[in-house]
Amino acid sequence: MIIEPRTRGFICITSHPDGCEQNILNQINYIKSKDPVEKAKKVLVIGASTGFGMASRITSAFGSKAATIGVFFEKPPSEGRTASSGWYNTAAFEKEAHKEGLYAKSINGDAFSNEIKEKTIDLIKADLGQIDLLIYSLASPVRTHPKTGKRYKSTLKPIGDTFTNKTVDFHSGEVKEISIEPASGDDIENTITVMGGEDWQMWVNALKESGLLSEDFKTVAYSYIGPKLTEPVYRKGTIGRAKDDLEQTAFTITDSLKDVNGKAYVSVNKALVTQSSSAIPVIPLYISLLYKIMKAKGLQEGCIEQIYRLFDERLYETIVPTDAEGRIRIDDWEMREDVQAEVAELWKQATTENLLEIGDLEGYRDEFFNLFGFNFDEVDYDKDANEMVEIPGLV
Repeated sequence: MIIEPRTRGFICITSHPDGCEQNILNQINYIKSKDPVEKAKKVLVIGASTGFGMASRITSAFGSKAATIGVFFEKPPSEGRTASSGWYNTAAFEKEAHKEGLYAKSINGDAFSNEIKEKTIDLIKADLGQIDLLIYSLASPVRTHPKTGKRYKSTLKPIGDTFTNKTVDFHSGEVKEISIEPASGDDIENTITVMGGEDWQMWVNALKESGLLSEDFKTVAYSYIGPKLTEPVYRKGTIGRAKDDLEQTAFTITDSLKDVNGKAYVSVNKALVTQSSSAIPVIPLYISLLYKIMKAKGLQEGCIEQIYRLFDERLYETIVPTDAEGRIRIDDWEMREDVQAEVAELWKQATTENLLEIGDLEGYRDEFFNLFGFNFDEVDYDKDANEMVEIPGLV
């Protein structure tokens, strides 16, 4: 079938298997061009099919020759209907991993559930024995709690006051004002339940109780802080409370890992175009301006560059460099004073009429469509594509 991008708001409801494969190949080739990391050997990635999670799996496999298991929740294809991009990403990753003789298997299902935890534990026991690295990169808006069966939904709201600021519709390029009403009722608690640290800790506890954590085991969850511009709706909003909880959980997990000399870290990563960030008002405009500046300064990184730097320069150092709150800061280039000062100045100027000139809206759009396998020069989108792609290592 001929597959074209079809968007609904901040998501694309189609994805291109050949384009997704190209996206994965580009990331693999980047890792192969760098010095080997040669640290992690048996890696579990929760939320492994897109963004930072997929970049972590690629870096582990092709940078460290690690055996990897990926857990995710993706839609498979059906005749005449494409799979979600994460499905095609994983199929491409496993195809390349298996070509090179690397162990790679995947589990598709609700990572919050006890069923998927048990299935993953059984697979590790059967195939790997133990793991030495767990990457936690879930980005789900809803969670059914495994103990109570109650369904929780996260919200993206400021706390205390209505938040009003600029944003951009990245499809049309229209810069406009947006107002977001403050959290009420159980919004904060629900968001913490979905996006906080409880499930990360549940995974570690379940793996530990099954004897699956190696000596010197490490686990990393991903977070974001961002600039003053986005603070009210992000870091000081409902999501920020969830991130606070996630970061505190790292200390609790580390305490529980003393018998294996294990450590838990939160890595604060830079702002990037992901399916999650595209949904956050204000962030698309901020990223458009940020990209313009970081590209001009030679500082721009995507997911794969960020994760390679995390693995190569931070995570496996004898003393892992962290900030005063114990977080690894891979957002250091984004948060440089000169970068943020220039973003703040451009933010004041940004209008519908000048954004294409002062920002990198085209770069934002390209990266958005790249997430779904579109806008790659190497792919002929006029050709028939086979939507019925299987994941070779799906368990």
